[in-house]
Amino acid sequence: MFILLLICGLVAWRLAIAALIPVTQDEAYYFDWARHLAWGYFDHPPGVALLGLGVRLEPGSVFMARLGGLLAGLATLVVLDRLYRRCGLTDVRDRVLALLLAGATLAGVAGGVITTPDSVLALTWALALHEAERALAVDPRRWITAGIAIGLGLLGKYTMFLIGPVLLLAILGANWRQLLTRWPYLGAGAALLVFAPNLIWNAQNDWLTLGFQFGHGFATEVGGAVAPEAGAIVQSGPEMPGERAASLLGYLGVQLALWGLIALPILLAPWIGRREVGLSDSRLTTPGRTLLLAASLFPLSFFALVALISDVEANWPAMYLLGAAPLAALWLRRARRWAWMAALANLALVTLYAIHAATAALPLPDSQNRILRETHGFAELAGIAAGLDAPVHADRYQLTAMLRFHRPDLTATSQWPGLTRPSEYLRGRIAPRIDPPTVTAPVWLLTRAGAPPAIQGFHVTAERHLFDCPGRPLSEGVEPPCRRPLHRWSFYRYER
Repeated sequence: MFILLLICGLVAWRLAIAALIPVTQDEAYYFDWARHLAWGYFDHPPGVALLGLGVRLEPGSVFMARLGGLLAGLATLVVLDRLYRRCGLTDVRDRVLALLLAGATLAGVAGGVITTPDSVLALTWALALHEAERALAVDPRRWITAGIAIGLGLLGKYTMFLIGPVLLLAILGANWRQLLTRWPYLGAGAALLVFAPNLIWNAQNDWLTLGFQFGHGFATEVGGAVAPEAGAIVQSGPEMPGERAASLLGYLGVQLALWGLIALPILLAPWIGRREVGLSDSRLTTPGRTLLLAASLFPLSFFALVALISDVEANWPAMYLLGAAPLAALWLRRARRWAWMAALANLALVTLYAIHAATAALPLPDSQNRILRETHGFAELAGIAAGLDAPVHADRYQLTAMLRFHRPDLTATSQWPGLTRPSEYLRGRIAPRIDPPTVTAPVWLLTRAGAPPAIQGFHVTAERHLFDCPGRPLSEGVEPPCRRPLHRWSFYRYER
């Protein structure tokens, strides 16, 4: 009963937050994919596009577009409950706390509301761990279903490949003799079979997605024969020993920060709450303990090494939280009350932030207003774009996606090539591909740049400048009506 109440409570909270927060820029981009399904896209494999199919039912509806991600989040909680119980969290108090921790970390909050490839990764990672535990503890044939879950995860996000070393470590620690049977290898074959359509798609498209992701994740130059459309992407990582140490410390600090306020009772658990509750009856099984430790430590360690040579985004190792949550629940069993208060405080702060995203009501400093820069003013901007007297394009994929999401009738809108980072729009699959030499009619270009981008063979004949200030409608003019506008957008009309 307590488990059901917690899951229903978390789901209801997520539904409310999903209804409050306007669509984000990357979400709009992924939802555009959902209108044109394929086995792969420039940036990611196809899983996130499937979660966005609700956009077909009600174009322009943020809630319907997010429905698939919300259902995936619900399924993730159900699978995690079963996984944690199988691993030995028989005490309902421990399992409730573990689920709350998994859902109330910053990664759990974002992944449960915002639709991203991590939404697919979380569900399939949990499924793979569940089936692996069953394979280790009961029936080695479950390695086949674990492999199917891994293949589905790879169709969502390539980071799923890290589950392979996790499961190998779990086998070595819990039952190494299973490596002498055929089942783990049949599971690997099942994963490859499920993942094969995306591999075939990559082979037919010059290894586009794999090339982009390899460069994005390991700070290398991507281009040439591997992924010609990604050739403009060049990244660099820390080089000097001091920079590498700083990068590693920054990485560890960010991962601790993902726990939000929950980090405080975790760090202070040995000194707080000793008289509040007694010890729990939960005792992790050998396969469960080995699997959860491997699932927690390996992703953290892997990206710690990556942090020494490249920048690591906060969400890349976040799947470690699914394995760490039950371990943290046991660590916090003498301080459950503090952990509950911290987790609920996390949810309360996110609720305030969501209200701010919808209303711009909080007096936050500019550095804390990322959610407004991600979401505010775009619906009104798209309305203005739809009323212009010539086709509208944008210099960035984010602007293109937001225009197309808020005004689905802007079917001709696409990203102008050669101005900023390439994207799926330049391939001509989800929107018209622009070939500048063949464009003869006037066009409008939307940009955040302070001056009109130089486009060979074209000259600017008109311009409009828009300013987006918190709590105000868009204003047009030469100077912004507020000291720090969230956005400065310009429409430039180009002609031959």
